[in-house]
Amino acid sequence: MTPTARRMARGLAAAGYVVVLTAVGPTAPARAAGAPPPAPPTASAAPVTVDPHADGLRLKPGATLAAPKVLDVVSVVEDSDGDERRSDTTAAVTFDLQAEVLFTKDSAHLSPDASSRIEAIADEIIRQSAKLVRVSGFTDNLGSHAHGVVLSKQRAEAVYSALAKDLPDDGTIQFQVRGYAEDYPIADNSTEAGRRQNRRVEITFAKSDDATDPTDPDADADGTS
Repeated sequence: MTPTARRMARGLAAAGYVVVLTAVGPTAPARAAGAPPPAPPTASAAPVTVDPHADGLRLKPGATLAAPKVLDVVSVVEDSDGDERRSDTTAAVTFDLQAEVLFTKDSAHLSPDASSRIEAIADEIIRQSAKLVRVSGFTDNLGSHAHGVVLSKQRAEAVYSALAKDLPDDGTIQFQVRGYAEDYPIADNSTEAGRRQNRRVEITFAKSDDATDPTDPDADADGTS
């Protein structure tokens, strides 16, 4: 504020007026005619920080914030009957087929209706130029674990055999075939609807030319097992 402005403010205040002072930045220089407008200010590149002690977080006593991380986006498409589900991430594709669609009850023999579904998956494997395909069988928690391991492995082997017939037989595609019985359920085994979802065969392959399945923590790229 200039000395003159200060004297005027003091005089107005003495006369009973309310004086509001505002801070004004330096005046921008006039832009020449025809000159382009100035570039807008850029946002700070610094990451957003969160105060772990902020009351708004409502953390329980002793709780701490986990380290920030970027989560993979998953796109899931399911058919109207829930018999087939496709899950896509940026790295891999997973087809989830219900056992009732592929097999008769407590059997590892493929039904006639299974062929068209498996052929469509083989076409996608070729389109993605996948080098490693993981075929995994799962059951519900009824019956013994030992029986579930055998049945889930047999079902995975049956799907693998059908897939292999529709894929190039030149050694460019490796398979991992496993049975997990009732391990890794995706639904509640206490209801028949949940058990039906858990009885399934999953086919997973990467969206790249690398012979590595990023969704398999114990992948060893050793072919069928």
